Amino acid sequence: MRGYLVCSPLALMVLDDGGRIVASVRLPEDPVKAADELILLEEGEVPPSLAALLEKVKGLDELVIEDADLKDKLAKRFPGTVVVQPNNIVASGFRERLPECFKALNVSEEQYRSFVYEVSLALARRKVRKAAEKRDLFIAQAISALDDINKTLNLFSSRVREWYGLHFPELDELLEEHEDFVKIVSKIGSRDSITEEALKAIGIKEELAKKIADTAKTSMGADLTEFDLHAIRLLADITLDLFERRRALEKYIDEAMMEVAPNVRGLVGPLLGARLIALAGGLAKLATLPASTIQVLGAEKALFRALRTGGKPPKHGVIFQHPAIHRSPKWQRGKIARALAAKLAIAARIDAFTGEYKADELREQLEQRIKEIKTLYAKPPKREPQPRERVRGRRGAARPRKGPS
Repeated sequence: MRGYLVCSPLALMVLDDGGRIVASVRLPEDPVKAADELILLEEGEVPPSLAALLEKVKGLDELVIEDADLKDKLAKRFPGTVVVQPNNIVASGFRERLPECFKALNVSEEQYRSFVYEVSLALARRKVRKAAEKRDLFIAQAISALDDINKTLNLFSSRVREWYGLHFPELDELLEEHEDFVKIVSKIGSRDSITEEALKAIGIKEELAKKIADTAKTSMGADLTEFDLHAIRLLADITLDLFERRRALEKYIDEAMMEVAPNVRGLVGPLLGARLIALAGGLAKLATLPASTIQVLGAEKALFRALRTGGKPPKHGVIFQHPAIHRSPKWQRGKIARALAAKLAIAARIDAFTGEYKADELREQLEQRIKEIKTLYAKPPKREPQPRERVRGRRGAARPRKGPS
């Protein structure tokens, strides 16, 4: 005998060839618990209600189901044959005669509609929560926060340099690193307190510390009162704390990428990998993108402008940050970006669907391809001569424009 499994928000049923109910089991009356069991069904698992239903229909020779994901799990529990027939005639016909289900389970149509409404709300909440719990979305937010911190650091560091430059203008040229400059303002303060020993104590190299200490003695800057210096140091303290927060956030992104996308991280590093995930809208979406799209992620404006005006499309987007691209000559960058994007597409799919670690192998293949590109295209391509522009003479006769003598 053959049976057809039909799932509804109210109950799970097995029908015969004529569409009559052979056995049925109500889902839990609590909408939240019913939603939990329906989610298990969607994921190809066997919830308690379905397990109870299978106990009632052990005498069947064949069970027809509509969801292929359920087949493997049901085959372990059902003694007969499990066959997958999506949207089969028996199940479709029964759904058209749904009021029969209400009568069989002693439920009114109003009770059914109310229950379905509550279950639908519970399902929506669970799915939204599940989507929000994905770690790749946390990584996308973290890299966006890191960008915000970098912008703030640049603004604050520039302000500290200009403000403290009124007191010690020569320091701006002696120190290129913002953090070292801010550290001197925060930890030492007035230029009268700047000594070689004090500079060494906060991590400045000996040779540079001596040069700064000597320059401080002959500085042309204005004198500062304690009142003014306190205000400058207040901003410097905030900026120095932001540098620490940035390092902590970078460490968080590195560890999260190791867990969520180890192959992407191993190929391009944690920060660039996180930026690609953020631009794509998640790891799953990045895994579905073709290599050609990954290649120009972050350069959408330039791409659409090229499509609109007929100009040259961009050769790379945010992956330009990879050292293999931005350190290479211009004529090699497009080919290297294409090779990197192809490996990134593979790495993202492995991270999203299998979880194996193949970054070392992918990186080795990429390095081999980059060597080939640098060997084959060692010299820039020859430019084709442009046709000489012709200008009109006084009487309208065309004559060639003279070049520089």
